[in-house]
Amino acid sequence: MVRSCFCEPADPSQTAAYALASPARLDAKPKLAGASAAGISFEEVQKHNSRDDCWVIIDGKVYDVTEFIEIHPGGAGIIVANAGKDATKIFKPLHPKDALDMLPASKHLGPVDPSTLPEVDDEPTDEEKRIEAARALLPPIDSMHLLNDFEEWAEKVLSNTGWAYYKSAADSETSMDNNAAAFERYYFRPRILRDITQGDLETTVVGVKTALPVFISPAAMAKLGHPLGEVNLTKGAGAAGIVQGISINASCSLDEIMDAREEGQKVWFQIYLNRDRKKSEELLEKVTQLGAAAVIFTVDVAWQSKRTRDRRSKAAVAAPNPTSASDKPGKGTAGAQNAGVSQAISGFQDPHLVWDDIDFIRRHTSLPVIVKGIQSVEDVAECAARGVDGVILSNHGGRSCDYAPAPIDLLYELRALRPDLFDKLDIMMDGGVRSGADVVKALALGAKAVGLGRPFLFANSTHGQEGVERVFLEEEITNTIRNCGVSYIKDLKPEMVGPAGPWVGANRPPWLK
Repeated sequence: MVRSCFCEPADPSQTAAYALASPARLDAKPKLAGASAAGISFEEVQKHNSRDDCWVIIDGKVYDVTEFIEIHPGGAGIIVANAGKDATKIFKPLHPKDALDMLPASKHLGPVDPSTLPEVDDEPTDEEKRIEAARALLPPIDSMHLLNDFEEWAEKVLSNTGWAYYKSAADSETSMDNNAAAFERYYFRPRILRDITQGDLETTVVGVKTALPVFISPAAMAKLGHPLGEVNLTKGAGAAGIVQGISINASCSLDEIMDAREEGQKVWFQIYLNRDRKKSEELLEKVTQLGAAAVIFTVDVAWQSKRTRDRRSKAAVAAPNPTSASDKPGKGTAGAQNAGVSQAISGFQDPHLVWDDIDFIRRHTSLPVIVKGIQSVEDVAECAARGVDGVILSNHGGRSCDYAPAPIDLLYELRALRPDLFDKLDIMMDGGVRSGADVVKALALGAKAVGLGRPFLFANSTHGQEGVERVFLEEEITNTIRNCGVSYIKDLKPEMVGPAGPWVGANRPPWLK
């Protein structure tokens, strides 16, 4: 199955607009050429196959998307490539159910006459055969003992496009690899003969009480792995009593995700600021009204990086080479012909981000603000000075740039150089976390909570919600803290973790006397 980025949901400020728009009316339209009581003929649809006259079929309905082409965040090329065709298979995996509601009623042209549609070749593709064979061998959930088990099987059961998007990182992927490897540079100093028979993993972060000190980092396009997409993440987080960070580029609509919450379930909403700031204003007001518990302002990919692995799989998502100058995207736009999923969904993002944008966000929401993508001690200090409620040390899972610092290393720097900052705002981190021990290392150094992104996408891809609920690492975290001599998160101390090797000389943590 071809999965593409005919991607309006790249701009959830418009996704919010879908939910606010009046339902489209299909009545009171002038009779269309090629239409009958049974609907619009496929032959008629095929005539509208250019940038200046563009119809598409989605789920048996015909839409005129000509005027939408110019504002499509994923660029014009992918729409033009599917003009006059049935785009259902391309559209559905990456778009909210209500995505087309933003079109004016006059652009909802009516049903296609099913008797005029060409016969569909139901023969599975080689990729579909590969995925089906892999799923037949997929181990049951009880056999998935480590997070790496989900990643190993996700590579087997995901489409090439899905795997490349989830796994991709910037350039040579050095930052992504180092994020995980960095945790091997830190070891515990367990304490013994302490009563560890009672305890729990509850904590509070940015005013939200959570059953576990982990959260779902904002991770986009969950439908690439499972048809229920982010709804599985929401339900899994609700079952575990943890916080989900909702990606602005979610493949489910904001309303779908919010409706999937359990009563009282807390979520944070991630925002990239839009080039059209009015849309960001509307979105911030919407998520505030819907009851989000905080806004995550992502700042580490203001300039779109090259996701090499994603780009290499572009054939599955990119439009053919443009046939005319008018179909060519502008320099640096998300519609570039060599773009993969990540670039195709980010066309709305404003690269002009400055510190005063924190104040812009505050003007349009009363929610706590968390800045995600901090990569230096100095910027943590600046966030504290500006009264930010929390920060997430992160390099976007290695997607910001090659040789960005591993978040766990930056956390160690903070503990060594500016321990006072831990009292001024809630400090979290994500990136490279692949075990409960990794989580405990970060918590001991002072992190309030630890985020995971890819592991949730991988587990959702293999086992759906059941997989998501397996990623929370409760058993591993409990085993690690108890065997370090601790029963409660609040009792973890920096002196319980430090550099690998003997703690003597230059290798001794500076906070130890």
